[in-house]
Amino acid sequence: MSSKMKRKLNAVAVLLPACLLAACAAGPDYKRPDMALPEAWPVQQDESAHKANSADEQWWHLYADTTLDRLEEEALAHNSDIQVAAARVLEMQAQAGISRADLYPTVSAHMMGSRTKSTLAGAVPRPATLPRIQNLSHTSLDASYELDLWGKLRRASEAARADLLSAESAQETVRLTLTAQVAQQYFTLVALDAQETAVNRLLASRQERIDLNRKQLAVGLISEYDLHQAEADVAAVQSQLVSISQARNKQETALTLLLGRSPREVMTASVQRGNPSLPVATVPEGLPSDLLLRRPDLRDAEQRLVAMNARIGVARAQYFPSLALTGYVGGESVAFSDLFTGPARIFQFAANITQPIFNAGRVGYLVDAAEARRDQVLIQYKQAVANAFGDVRNALSAQDAARQVLAYESARSDALESAYKQAGLRYEAGIASRLELLDVERNYLQAQLNRLDAERAQRSAVADLFKALGGGWQKQAVAKAQ
Repeated sequence: MSSKMKRKLNAVAVLLPACLLAACAAGPDYKRPDMALPEAWPVQQDESAHKANSADEQWWHLYADTTLDRLEEEALAHNSDIQVAAARVLEMQAQAGISRADLYPTVSAHMMGSRTKSTLAGAVPRPATLPRIQNLSHTSLDASYELDLWGKLRRASEAARADLLSAESAQETVRLTLTAQVAQQYFTLVALDAQETAVNRLLASRQERIDLNRKQLAVGLISEYDLHQAEADVAAVQSQLVSISQARNKQETALTLLLGRSPREVMTASVQRGNPSLPVATVPEGLPSDLLLRRPDLRDAEQRLVAMNARIGVARAQYFPSLALTGYVGGESVAFSDLFTGPARIFQFAANITQPIFNAGRVGYLVDAAEARRDQVLIQYKQAVANAFGDVRNALSAQDAARQVLAYESARSDALESAYKQAGLRYEAGIASRLELLDVERNYLQAQLNRLDAERAQRSAVADLFKALGGGWQKQAVAKAQ
């Protein structure tokens, strides 16, 4: 083997370890934790149910209410929580940019000019040949670069990217939560309007009965006692009506705040109402349950875990030496006119290696702290996944229960409506007493209120299901699962 070939092999032997060191990064690589997940969602047998199958779908369109659609758009455009989340994303984008910038050299231009006059009364005698007034001009192009041999800067950049993805997922969580809240508060407002209408109908009926009672009192068919009881019944309904009106106004205020309206609009503006339908949504058969891991709050929790895992590498890299390269090139002269001439040229190139020797275990404690923070976030992530599956289970159960309750309350309301009509006829014919009529009337009103609340609960249960599922899923995922 020739000497030239030996020199080449020796150079490769020296450079190869350095390249391998530069390619590796301290700390563990992220791996999603293993968890025992159910294989698929429980099958729901409901022919009337709607199977939403797109994550991009605006799920509130299922209610077929253009008023609700406009309110959702208004909330997404003006809600303060959405705006704060968006600003948080911008902050994390900037932080990620800062971390990426640390991977590259920094170059800066430096220019200085000075004029100095020296003292003749100083402690050190001044050479006679040295003028008292001196000028100095300096210009240079400075550069510095830290070699990322152990992946400290790359791990920091990885953590910053994970923080950015976490902020974006948190923004999606706010968006999903907001749309569900707007829908549910809107359904409550619609239900209160309907309840107020039902109570007003009862109030009108009782007021008509009072007019009849006054005529009956005038001809001696009833006593003043009966009239006063009827007036008390009217006052009771009026009191109930005031309570419902107050609850409605309070609900309307809460919804305007959620929509992000101005203080003036909160005081004066009202919320439009529509007529939302009563949809039922189910999970498509065969959809794998691990798709729930794409729920934005779970993506947020996982990206925080990725960031903490990367910061372990940042801490461990401090065990190893750091190599920094610095240099400058420029000119220096007592006369500005000579600053860019050959004799005035200056340069410097330097390498600085720092190896920790003794720091009383500081680096080890930093690694232990980073690992402990990672373990905390890991536990939180696993618990968040468990909570998410619990949310879906509860949402599916609540939707089924709300549908059954509505069916029973509707049947009860229909039966009591017939009973109320018959009781009115019996009372007018003198067969039934006033107390009997009032008892049927109260039951009928309560049944109406319960049915309206059951309608609200069923609409809200659908919103809860989409919130629990993270807003839906991709059609491709459904087709692949099936």
